[in-house]
Amino acid sequence: MASSDEARVRLPQLRLDELLEELQARLDAARGTRDRVHSLLEAVLSVGRELELEQALRGIVEAAAVLVDAEYAALGVIGPDGKRLSAFHTVGVSAEQIARIGPYPEGHGILGELISHPEPLRLVKLSEHPASHGFPPHHPPMNSFLGVPIRVREQVFGNLYLTEKRGGARFDEEDESVLSTLAVAAGVAIDNARLYEESRLRERWLRANAEITHDLMSGAEQALVLRLIAERARQITGAALAVVAVPMEGTDSLTVDLAIGEGAAAHRGLVLPVEGTLIGEAFVAATVVTSEDVTHDQRVWAGPPRFSGLGPAVAVPVGTGDEGIRGVVLLVREAGRTLFTTKETEPLRVFAAQAAIAMELAARRRDAEEIAVLKDRDRIARDLHDLAIQRLFATGMTLQSAGRLIEHPEASERVLRAVDDLDETIKIIRSTIFGLRTRDGAADIGLRARVVRVVAEVAPVLGFAPSVRMEGLIDTDVPKETGDHVVAVLSEALTNIARHARADRAEIVVTTDGHELVLTVRDDGVGIPADGRRGGLRNLAERAGQLGGRMAWDCPADGGTTLVWRVPVTRP
Repeated sequence: MASSDEARVRLPQLRLDELLEELQARLDAARGTRDRVHSLLEAVLSVGRELELEQALRGIVEAAAVLVDAEYAALGVIGPDGKRLSAFHTVGVSAEQIARIGPYPEGHGILGELISHPEPLRLVKLSEHPASHGFPPHHPPMNSFLGVPIRVREQVFGNLYLTEKRGGARFDEEDESVLSTLAVAAGVAIDNARLYEESRLRERWLRANAEITHDLMSGAEQALVLRLIAERARQITGAALAVVAVPMEGTDSLTVDLAIGEGAAAHRGLVLPVEGTLIGEAFVAATVVTSEDVTHDQRVWAGPPRFSGLGPAVAVPVGTGDEGIRGVVLLVREAGRTLFTTKETEPLRVFAAQAAIAMELAARRRDAEEIAVLKDRDRIARDLHDLAIQRLFATGMTLQSAGRLIEHPEASERVLRAVDDLDETIKIIRSTIFGLRTRDGAADIGLRARVVRVVAEVAPVLGFAPSVRMEGLIDTDVPKETGDHVVAVLSEALTNIARHARADRAEIVVTTDGHELVLTVRDDGVGIPADGRRGGLRNLAERAGQLGGRMAWDCPADGGTTLVWRVPVTRP
């Protein structure tokens, strides 16, 4: 009887313990839910405060990993084509691991599944999904997976990827709900950061335009202004290389006037044809032209490799079709960087057009100043002719008449000598008047243009177009006689390549430092045989000797011939 009473006492006690345990569990769950909601709110506030886009993306990834207790997290930004990832931000993988794994994923496999179907995706085991392609070598093992899209103004910006929930647990519906909520907040934060970035970008373009306009209106040289345009465009767009090409007078070619940045030296002085080139296309069409990868673009002019390590590029005309194109700015980013988008190229185009307007205004101002100078020269010439010469002539006539009346021989001789001096003075003044009134006629074609013409004439015979590079004040510092020899030597050298070298490529480099001109002609042909004729080479050497210069040639072991012809540009 006693044992029955004890059992009745213990039964309520057991039920009470169970109820207390259940209550404790629910309290713990409520506390956990409260803490998680609190963490979610903190994460939303945290990502919303960041205005720098890169920092905002990094904060979103870190918050996602903490909220769902994942070991690894990543945010993939979808590229302009909507099919591949253009950027990838990770948490949980060290820099050493990333270096061993290799390039970031482009959006295949499970990542591509989320790009194609932007809906939350939760998996217990990644490898069991049909879209799974496995992992590259050195990649850490990953099983559980949770992915959700991030939308910015109804457009999918990218995806959040979470793997390996800590403790070996699975991602559940609550994890998915929390991550989806964070993704909404992330979309707002990204939109704000992008708007802030765009406003700052516009401000930088406006400052650059104001700086260029101020320099032009202050009388800065056009070469300095072109450099400023290239530098500001490179800095604002994050390009590694900026090249400015301008039209060559008297030819259908463009010459690289300046280049700054990575590998700039290989571009300076290059002569590029308008037809079939990336820069030429922007020049002819007067529009922005882009390239996904400049190293593999067929529109890049042949010649020595000069885009190593570079990728996306954009060519922007300086000016408009109605007003005339003054040149083209080529901007190239490092390989693997994002492509130039319309949001970037549009302000860049406006910047280049406004710079061209400022250049046009500066040119008109210089023309007005030159006209004023010419008018002043006309006035001076007219005054000299109408006043000075007439008075000198009248004075000479008076002295000449008076000389006949002077009986003293020495005095008479002095008067006649003064008359002769006045005649010489009149001749000098007339020569000065002629110089003042002479207008520059059609200028002779410069050496640069003559070199380009020679190359264009020989190209059909060669079967290919040689690359041309020219540096220095070739049209200014090189005398016409020397220029004639340069053209003859170049023509002879290219003809020899066409006849004997069996070459597939040739390079012409013309440089001057104001003291010496150097012409280098290089090909990849069979070289010059040891027992071959030397008549043509002797002719070239004799031309160099006539001008006080010298010539040398070399046939490297790996083939080809290099001819170097150098002469002083001022006679000794």
